Amino acid sequence: MRSHLLNDTTAEQYRRSVTDGVERVAAKIATTERPFTGVTVDALAPAIDAIDLDKPLHDTAAVLDELEDVYLRDAVYFHHPRYLAHLNCPVVIPAVLGEAVLSAVNSSLDTWDQSAGGTLIERKLIDWTTQRIGLGPAADGVFTSGGTQSNLQALLLAREEAKTDTLAKLRIFASEVSHFSVKKSAKLLGLGQDSVVSIPVDHDKRMQTVALARELERCKQDGLVPMAVVATAGTTDFGSIDPLPEIAELCEQFATWMHVDAAYGCGLLASLKHRDRLNGIERADSVTVDYHKSFFQPVSSSAVLVRDAATLQHATYHAEYLNPRRMVQERIPNQVDKSLQTTRRFDALKLWMTLRTMGADGIGQLFDEVCELAREGWKLLAADPRFDVVVEPSLSTLVFRYIPASVTDPAEIDRANLYARKALFASGDAIVAGTKVGARHYLKFTLLNPETQASDIAAVLDLIAGHAEQYLGESLDRAS
Repeated sequence: MRSHLLNDTTAEQYRRSVTDGVERVAAKIATTERPFTGVTVDALAPAIDAIDLDKPLHDTAAVLDELEDVYLRDAVYFHHPRYLAHLNCPVVIPAVLGEAVLSAVNSSLDTWDQSAGGTLIERKLIDWTTQRIGLGPAADGVFTSGGTQSNLQALLLAREEAKTDTLAKLRIFASEVSHFSVKKSAKLLGLGQDSVVSIPVDHDKRMQTVALARELERCKQDGLVPMAVVATAGTTDFGSIDPLPEIAELCEQFATWMHVDAAYGCGLLASLKHRDRLNGIERADSVTVDYHKSFFQPVSSSAVLVRDAATLQHATYHAEYLNPRRMVQERIPNQVDKSLQTTRRFDALKLWMTLRTMGADGIGQLFDEVCELAREGWKLLAADPRFDVVVEPSLSTLVFRYIPASVTDPAEIDRANLYARKALFASGDAIVAGTKVGARHYLKFTLLNPETQASDIAAVLDLIAGHAEQYLGESLDRAS
């Protein structure tokens, strides 16, 4: 079995195997006509269940043939212009090349003696990002697996900086449309269920700072500790950006850690047109960015950034077998000193390859294109009497629902929209997401593909209306 180990004697086999795999994926991408085949769990599960993992095929070509049947054929392809669902982006080729390199070399970014140049590349990219944000000369950070981990680490630092032994007194403030990872992080950090205070949003789905000020004042009056305010720069549902300058003022007034969850909106850091929408982010104590959303990077590629590098020490533990304390005095750069993870992939290489090939302006241009596409989509929805659209987009998300002319029962309209989304997914013609606004069911376009055109949006809206009308027609037939 040594013939399968990647080393100097198997380099040619590695080249052939990877080339074969790349050619198959390339052929699949080149010929994919729909984002999804519509396969069901019941149809696909038996094929995978039937595979005996204790009986290998002993041939890469045969394994790839099998993979075609159980994965490649029915995968959801984010590169397709009618994939409009979640915060999944098509990926740029330099980053995919970086993925191939980092997987083969397999550096682990926890200690210098496992990564060397990889450590310095990651640190350079962290510095580049903190400079783009404007966090100042003492800033630092580390790459993470995604926004959830970045938010968790930021709130861990905020908890420690709050300097209280009574966790039950700590409070986190976030808008009612903030990411669920805020509440999840609070639970993981040992805080009470009431620790996250939900702040109402305005018509544009932005945190109401008047309400935030009121809750911060109440927190103080009740003898509680305002641990952190989580401002969102790009909410998952609406792409809304909280009023960062006003929130920064309140955080300063109440001596509260300001965290900005810019997992989605971080693409504005490279924008050629809309960077000003992030004004105020430079005053944050910590920031989450997801390059694998609006920087067009493969999963996973995220980072948590901090204004003061010293605060990262709250995540530092030393082990004699890995990163003994003496290495700090010797100025050996061990990234594990900053991270919640130990073994960690060299995900930074993907962004490095992208910037060195395309430049930041190239990324920004792509993100500006999808933001403009969202504006076009909003105009289509606003002018179409079949649909109700919730809010003008700040980024590239549209939340809307089909409103039939002849049906007024909100519950029946909910069912029609749920049916339309499910039927569209089953057809494979397009994929859209769903959410709730208040108690009502809505649909959602998340536009992250510059190849998507306004004509694609119009066509998908027609498909949604057709499925909804079909459901309502069948519903009337059943009722009669």
